[in-house]
Amino acid sequence: MKESLWGYWIVVLGISIMAVMVLLQNYTTTNEQDYFLMKEVMEAAMYESVDYGYYRDTGVLKMNTEKFVENFMRRFSETVNINKTYKIEFYQIYENPPAASVAVTTGTDATNFGQSGGTSENVDVVNRMTGILYTNAKYSPKS
Repeated sequence: MKESLWGYWIVVLGISIMAVMVLLQNYTTTNEQDYFLMKEVMEAAMYESVDYGYYRDTGVLKMNTEKFVENFMRRFSETVNINKTYKIEFYQIYENPPAASVAVTTGTDATNFGQSGGTSENVDVVNRMTGILYTNAKYSPKS
């Protein structure tokens, strides 16, 4: 009887540790995944949004604002997790020099682990990023 009681407690402890790991993994993976996703998507969207005709004529980098928002939304939506809720906010988008500030709020799954009364809590993970696109190349347009 004594050995079976110890076995029972080891199983209960193992299940509770697994529940805590799954709960914490949801929050930490969300933050790290969103940060690197935003970084890659912002860089690619800025490169795609550069107005190369204006650059050829003047030698100055200029970004199209509408094209940046469209490219960012398209690339971000292609790679996100379908089980989460995302809210994307564009704070400042400058055309010359190309710069943008974006905030992505990720709503995680509702959990009621360890609470009485059946209440659940949502945790939102907010990542804010500012990107500036510049070049060191010296370009002089043809006269």
